[in-house]
Amino acid sequence: MNAPAQQGTPDRGPGPLKGIRVIDASTILAGPLCTQLLGDFGADVIKIEHPVAGDGMRGHGESKNGIPLWWKELSRNKRTIGLSLSDPEGAGLFRRMVREADVLVENFRPGTLERWGLGPDVLHALNPGLVIVRITGFGQSGPYASRAGFGTLAEAMSGFAHLTGEPDGPPTLPAFGLADTICGIAASSATTMALYHRDRDPERRGQVVDMSLIEPIMAAVGPGPTVYDQLGVVKQRHGNHSTNNAPRNTYRTSDGHWVAVSTSAQRIAERVLELVGHPEVVEEDWFATGHGRAAHADLLDELVGGWIADRTREKVITGFTEAGAAVAPVYDARDLVEDPHVRATGMLTTVEDEDFGPLLMHNVMWRMSGTPGGIRFTGRAQGADTDAVLAGELGLDPHKVAELRERKVVS
Repeated sequence: MNAPAQQGTPDRGPGPLKGIRVIDASTILAGPLCTQLLGDFGADVIKIEHPVAGDGMRGHGESKNGIPLWWKELSRNKRTIGLSLSDPEGAGLFRRMVREADVLVENFRPGTLERWGLGPDVLHALNPGLVIVRITGFGQSGPYASRAGFGTLAEAMSGFAHLTGEPDGPPTLPAFGLADTICGIAASSATTMALYHRDRDPERRGQVVDMSLIEPIMAAVGPGPTVYDQLGVVKQRHGNHSTNNAPRNTYRTSDGHWVAVSTSAQRIAERVLELVGHPEVVEEDWFATGHGRAAHADLLDELVGGWIADRTREKVITGFTEAGAAVAPVYDARDLVEDPHVRATGMLTTVEDEDFGPLLMHNVMWRMSGTPGGIRFTGRAQGADTDAVLAGELGLDPHKVAELRERKVVS
């Protein structure tokens, strides 16, 4: 069913990246998310898929009537063509496309593009201003460069899994593409930095961005290596507890819901304990710092959790809000769709889709007052724009396109 949400205007303006052409030769999340963000803010993105198998992202997530739903969002604002880069003629067409592009995003294993005659040296000889964003599990060099790299491996090696879960339980992996998502957002930032540098360079030189899946999530996990280097301390799992402050946990309400409480600021922690009827705890010496409170997390959980357990979620949130304390309900997808703040601010938006009609999806990720992004169209069918790009823009004879399609070089 189509859940209610704010009706978004598909295209609210040209966006800050209008005039930038991006070739997306990546698959399985980090690269496609990077190019989705670039497309959301005005870039002309041409999505290259394998002419027979299509893009692997089409097989990820749920489908409706055989049509993948995730694809509709992740490939929005992208024109799609089927093109075999491993075929000499396909590689030749790719080189022609690169001449007119500003950005290439790819995530093949290191050495693959070079093997096809499409390495950075070749592409920069054709287009010196091209920004080439190379996303891999472990980077383009080093002992692990040739290994298969996926987000799960980055979540494991970054320290994230080691720190996630209960103290007496196993390391825990996220139920979604966390490392890929963080990397995709980071890659979009790196891309715009490289474009900014190119446009300030008198020679308008592009560059290669070497982006690994593991480094962005390492940054998100925090300063564990620095702490180990200086103190010899290796942090361990603490469940929902924080080693930096308390109370910080999820707590169950009397009507069976869950809420999350955070007290990163000292005054917020004081308000929480005053709200739950224990102002005397605020006077304890250890309460004066986040680290001190974290050392007494079990006591604080008992006091805060007991108060919350006697009240409904609505009363808990009302009480915390009126006290100026920090609380949030633990939401599932239905809760998000129905939340008044999510609806009022347009975090989710409904756009028109050629297969499903009104389709709910995440809105553009941030708001820009002068050059807002927009959703011009949703993810398209495999090879939907092959003829328009190859015949209409590269000037290829339509009969030649038909011949290449017959040979499965294009789709």
